[in-house]
Amino acid sequence: MRKAPSTESPSEKPPSIPAFTGPETPSLPEVFSSVSIPTGHWPRKLFAFAGPAYLVSVGYMDPGNWATDIEGGARFGYQLLWVLLLSNWMAILLQTLSARLGLFAGRDLAQACRDYYSRPVAMVLWVFCEIAIVACDLAEVLGSAIGLNLLFGIPLMVGVVITAADVLLLLALQKHGIRRMEAMIVSLVFIVGACYVAEIFLAQPDWGPLALGLVTPSLNRESLYVAIGIL
Repeated sequence: MRKAPSTESPSEKPPSIPAFTGPETPSLPEVFSSVSIPTGHWPRKLFAFAGPAYLVSVGYMDPGNWATDIEGGARFGYQLLWVLLLSNWMAILLQTLSARLGLFAGRDLAQACRDYYSRPVAMVLWVFCEIAIVACDLAEVLGSAIGLNLLFGIPLMVGVVITAADVLLLLALQKHGIRRMEAMIVSLVFIVGACYVAEIFLAQPDWGPLALGLVTPSLNRESLYVAIGIL
């Protein structure tokens, strides 16, 4: 059987993806640099790339997440575990897309929005992002202040000042290289992880209903708002 002749010229090429037209400014220029890859076994090489993952993981260990998850567990038991699993899969998808954007375009999400959208749309997105950042930071600052108050009896206002001071300390540490900040964050993540493992042994959960809650979607009017908070 003879094929119909192609109408495309051999010299024609498929349309290319339009490149971003913004200024050639890297994301976080104060820490923008190449990462040295150690020689040896693969775990050492993997750890060289794992720093950004630990920085991102802190966003899922803030007091706001802890408070929402604890409330969900205290009120509804294992019923909302599937929401927690779903939210983690969504987070993995979004972080993967963000990483691909950075690798392909050399832009972070904010720079890509500025380059791709018109100025009015970019300004609206900026306002929404600032509101989201303020809301997230407010929960983290208040959660840290309440934690200091419960553990050491420190007044809430003093706890807020201490929390703001340690944020400035981390920002100052960033000027000495991203590796030092990564080391600090990795230490904190391991401490939180160790506490979490200890809590699992102390709580002694019922593994059967726990596994069922992970794979069985269940939602009602009372648990809806807590599920939204977890997401």
